[in-house]
Amino acid sequence: MARTSAETTLKLPNSVAKSRKSDRFLSELRSCERVVFLSHIQPDPDSLGSMLGLAHLVRTRIDKPCLLTQDGLVSRSENRALVDLIPIELEPLAQLQKRPGDAFVMVDSQPGTGRHTTDHGRAVVAVIDHHVTPGNLNGVRYADIRPDFGATCTIVTRYLTEQAASIPAPLATALYYGIETELSGYPREATPADDEALNLLFPLANKDSLAKIRNAQLPQSHFECMALALQNAVVCDRFLFTWIDPLRQPEQAAEIVDSLVRFDGADWAVCAGVYEGKVILSVRSAKANARAGELLREAIAELGNAGGHERRAGGCITLTDRSPTGLANLRAELFGRFQKVFGLRCETIRPLACSAR
Repeated sequence: MARTSAETTLKLPNSVAKSRKSDRFLSELRSCERVVFLSHIQPDPDSLGSMLGLAHLVRTRIDKPCLLTQDGLVSRSENRALVDLIPIELEPLAQLQKRPGDAFVMVDSQPGTGRHTTDHGRAVVAVIDHHVTPGNLNGVRYADIRPDFGATCTIVTRYLTEQAASIPAPLATALYYGIETELSGYPREATPADDEALNLLFPLANKDSLAKIRNAQLPQSHFECMALALQNAVVCDRFLFTWIDPLRQPEQAAEIVDSLVRFDGADWAVCAGVYEGKVILSVRSAKANARAGELLREAIAELGNAGGHERRAGGCITLTDRSPTGLANLRAELFGRFQKVFGLRCETIRPLACSAR
């Protein structure tokens, strides 16, 4: 029998009652006709849970219709399971029919970062995010950026508690998993606010759904990409780098690097994969205070866009030369840039996986 929890209204902690940012957020939306939620391309559990939680808040507190959008694919098996099991209804951004009176709210991202297929510009009314990123907030009437929080879902959980809103089990499950994925790995990038949110949400979440999401079955392409990543992976000075061409799905770069960073011979792992005219980069670090997002932005520089957290970061480079020679040159240039920015001393470069003798 599934272990579910009844819908519950959370008691507002004293520490939360002093701050009512959620009031300002809701007040900005009272005059609109519909609220449209946006996130970054290939939305992850943190962005999916955040959109779902804010839509629940808007519907229950100011009675506005809401639409959750999907920019790009949701292809990672765990993320797909989250969308299917909750379920989360998503409108592909390419099919969005804008209406007069729409108010756009961007979560887990910011305008002008290059992490979207469309630049929504002045249409964005509110931004709620936990990333340090060079976003363009000009014209945004309400912005709540909290880089000291480990997840945007933590901010959304805070909003729900501020408003004493009910949290049904499916929503609690999505929010909990969104926070959990952002804090995964060691050392944890968690604050007391994140742990407080996890403690509030866990009793409300559907534990069987969480187990199904965490252990979603993987397609054959996952293992094909993993085999190619292992074949191409090299290690120098506790830095692991691999290149995948082609990458079957853009989110597989993150899947691969999540595994590679556990190698005990490296403090850093970087996966670069070629997907539909772009190079998708994903970075992980096993070090505390690693500044992964900052260093990846410095390494990519004018080549593309990047951002992230202390230990987790991602980026994208649009290819100008897709020939084998052009890709080989870019691969070599990226590796050289990483050596410089990460301060590597690569007297020897060795393959991660050696053939058995």
